Amino acid sequence: MSYDDPRLVAIYDIDNPDGPDHDFFRAQAGELKVRTIVDLGCGTEILTVTLAAPGRRILGIDPSESMLNFARQRPGSDRVEWVRGTSSRIEPDSADLVIMSGNVAMHILGDDWHRTLADISAGLTCGGRLLFESRNPLREAWKEWNDMPSERDTPAGRLRESLVTEPPGADGIVVMHVRNEFLESGAVLQCDQKLQFRSAEQIRADLENAGRRVANVWRDWERNPFEGTPAEPLMVFEVARADDV
Repeated sequence: MSYDDPRLVAIYDIDNPDGPDHDFFRAQAGELKVRTIVDLGCGTEILTVTLAAPGRRILGIDPSESMLNFARQRPGSDRVEWVRGTSSRIEPDSADLVIMSGNVAMHILGDDWHRTLADISAGLTCGGRLLFESRNPLREAWKEWNDMPSERDTPAGRLRESLVTEPPGADGIVVMHVRNEFLESGAVLQCDQKLQFRSAEQIRADLENAGRRVANVWRDWERNPFEGTPAEPLMVFEVARADDV
């Protein structure tokens, strides 16, 4: 979905509220006693600003200027350094913790995924951690993502929206055709949103190729171990340096 459009940015927080996933990231940051955190793909910063604490440096990186402009208006935004771009903006050996929350990791497709992991690996300090989530492809969640047109009131006005999803190809990429009609203005926004589903084994291999190893994989935000069954919708990864023990 194109989050360069301010109308869609205005409703982003409604569709992606604070919750147990953010509690997990905040708890991990505290337990790991990190000093510098990079929130990659930070969006409107609903999580990022809550990571700020005395003695911490927080960077929010996102490719959408509209997202960052919205985030700059959030209370506490002065405690975050705003960076427009991608993982290439992470400075070498600078971050104790890198977070990719929501579907950020799945939005990064093809070779860009491998470049992102390489950038993160180079950017983490000795003992640094990467935390991110990805949906379990065995659950086949995309089968539930076809929505008939429906309407609701939003900060951007009355909205009619619908979603048609294509099943994944050999590369695991699911394409969602999204239609948004802003009824008061008559504006119509149509876009394709893509998510790449990767197995736990594939993610492990990709991380190893980037010089990292998986320390833990959980199936939920309560840190119950992932067992690799279709009943588990989520895979939450904690990633360390390959030689970390």
